[in-house]
Amino acid sequence: MNKLNVGLIGAGRMGAFHGETIAYRLPQAKLYAVAAPTPGAAEKFINQLGINAKAYTDPMELIQDPEIDAVVIASPARTHASIILAAIKQGKAVFCEKPMAVNLKEANEIVQESAESNILVQAGFNRRFEKGFKAAHEEIVAGKIGKPQLLKSTTRDPKLNRAESISEWAIFLETLIHDFDALMYLNPGAKPIEVYAVADALIRPDLKCNGLLDTAVVTIKFDNGAIATAEASFQAVYGYDVRAEVFGSEGMLTAGGIRESSMTRYNHNGISFNTCRYDQDLFFDAYIAELRDFVDCVIHNKPALVTAEDARWALKIALASIESVKSNSPIKLDQHVMS
Repeated sequence: MNKLNVGLIGAGRMGAFHGETIAYRLPQAKLYAVAAPTPGAAEKFINQLGINAKAYTDPMELIQDPEIDAVVIASPARTHASIILAAIKQGKAVFCEKPMAVNLKEANEIVQESAESNILVQAGFNRRFEKGFKAAHEEIVAGKIGKPQLLKSTTRDPKLNRAESISEWAIFLETLIHDFDALMYLNPGAKPIEVYAVADALIRPDLKCNGLLDTAVVTIKFDNGAIATAEASFQAVYGYDVRAEVFGSEGMLTAGGIRESSMTRYNHNGISFNTCRYDQDLFFDAYIAELRDFVDCVIHNKPALVTAEDARWALKIALASIESVKSNSPIKLDQHVMS
């Protein structure tokens, strides 16, 4: 296979970034087709890129194109599972933005179908590809900080935009799900056994009655004894803040940050530096690295670094968090059936 023919489903904010990456940053891949539901949107995006590619409005038509080897899914979250399953049935490898699914029934079906068909499904958990998170993971695997005991993961978005359009429980299913995967990545081999979550509308309390929760903290107990916390806010006025910390019996590691660059400003106002205000700036290299890894895995028949099983575990924690908020009580994952 000289080049992997990739079909992109979704040409919005994240889809556009992935499309540009496939077209211009991955020598082993070709952006063969784009699907977007609004008539003319796929054609417009293809013209903006200045490439020759097919345009579709129906993602199922793209998936059925026999010339396409793999699909990258960046459509709205609640469409992911059905598209993934359709792609598996057509024998297409799949890269899908998080979440892979929004209920456990769909996630179970994806894991099963992917395994039985031997079709690669990679979830878009980009922090595993960020240099600091990856280095921390490798140090933990090597035992450099002993046994993990306390872990923290933080995601704070810089601004709450289009609040009225945010889906119910998005803070768990679409934001903190990154943190849940990061905590499992930084506590390798361990499995979550209990989840307790609290959440509220502190930024837009007027929208709480509509189901919007914009601030949350989750505590997770793991079967190796480690205790983790994940927190999220939809508005940090100082920038896009993504960090993690792992405290172990032999030391501590931190990863992530908020700096735009290594430049630090010293003047009469004190010491300061510029901060990232956009995820595609903070994780620019990681977003490219995850797609590069996907293409490499498909071409060379290698297992994905982030599997459908990994995505299912993150979803289990997200669903348990929702149940915990509803019941105001801890949820034991081994005793709880989530659907």
